[in-house]
Amino acid sequence: MPDANPILHLKDVQFRWPGRASFGVHVSEFSMAQGETVLLLGESGSGKSTLLSLICGTIVADAGEVQVASTNIAALSPGQRDGFRAEQIGLIFQQFNLLPFASVRDNITLPLQFAAQRRARVGDPNAEAHKLCLDLRLPKDVVSARAGTLSVGQQQRVAAARALIGAPPLIIADEPTSSLDAATQATFLELLVAQSRTHGASVLMVSHDARLSDQFDRVIHMSDIAQSLRDVA
Repeated sequence: MPDANPILHLKDVQFRWPGRASFGVHVSEFSMAQGETVLLLGESGSGKSTLLSLICGTIVADAGEVQVASTNIAALSPGQRDGFRAEQIGLIFQQFNLLPFASVRDNITLPLQFAAQRRARVGDPNAEAHKLCLDLRLPKDVVSARAGTLSVGQQQRVAAARALIGAPPLIIADEPTSSLDAATQATFLELLVAQSRTHGASVLMVSHDARLSDQFDRVIHMSDIAQSLRDVA
């Protein structure tokens, strides 16, 4: 039976980017259960980034409904969507988007400045940042280092810690392993999934690499849930 309270549910969603030769996506239906880990596979141009933007509320569907944690994203104002995203979604970007001259500690705790509920779940932000670093197998003194001095693999784990802090219910990872070798990819995903389960978070990761499939509860292809909408110029 489907989850009565899925963490994520999209139904009859349609969105087109404006322009003469516009591109868009149509999603008939897609749901994720609370605590589930899902790998969403798709080639470049298949609409993965558009789908993530709809889920995160950075764009709003032209039709249909996007629900995150039982909240209809389209019913929120732009400011409310920003606040909701900060509280409910932990983001791991493809390029990590760390502040290179800030410390690892400051990078990890940054979301708490914009998310009072996440902040309330963390007793001591600095201690929690340190714990997350250790849990993600980073060096014990890494919290005081500047983020820009770390290796790519270490920056990736800092980005994961930033997404996990304060236990948001949904983690979205946008191609976070694309710049890593196979061994580092596997280690990172094992740690991410383990930590998400510890924190009770669901994980939706998008990628074009089917070799990552074994790490997830479920694997979905973009073609299974979404149709690309294209206009000919």
